[in-house]
Amino acid sequence: MDFQPYIRDVADFPKPGIVFKDLTPLLADAAAFAAMVDLLVAPFREAGIERVCAIEARGFIFGAAASMSLGCGFVPLRKPGKLPASRIGVDYALEYGSDRLEMHADALDAGTRVLLIDDVLATGGTLAAAAQLVERAGAGIVGAAVVAEIPALGGRARWARNAGLHAVIAFR
Repeated sequence: MDFQPYIRDVADFPKPGIVFKDLTPLLADAAAFAAMVDLLVAPFREAGIERVCAIEARGFIFGAAASMSLGCGFVPLRKPGKLPASRIGVDYALEYGSDRLEMHADALDAGTRVLLIDDVLATGGTLAAAAQLVERAGAGIVGAAVVAEIPALGGRARWARNAGLHAVIAFR
């Protein structure tokens, strides 16, 4: 399926010079959304995934659907101040500042087989932080999947793990 008609470029968002990849048209089309989720999880369908961990905010949409497709649990990786119970977290650098990801301290047991999900892989900082957070909990990362990758920004180079990294779309 050609997903390009379902992805809108928005110039200068959230900051001047950035071209934001808006996936909301993809979400609005049931057939396109279902096809994307199927392709997102396809390489991991037989990998014994026990939890999908997805990154706030747009990663939640694809991650929740992926966990349903794989028949496993879902763990949200959130920005600070959003989770009510005891948490663990990781601080990380962005191209325009810094941020933090957190999850409930009891969300993953040691050895849990995890698939990480996010919407777009750009510089790779957020996905690397998510992997560090999951590993800090003692879980094992089977792989990561993103809807789209922007190869020119070099994010794949930050994925220094033996686990696979799957992108359904690669933007030029």
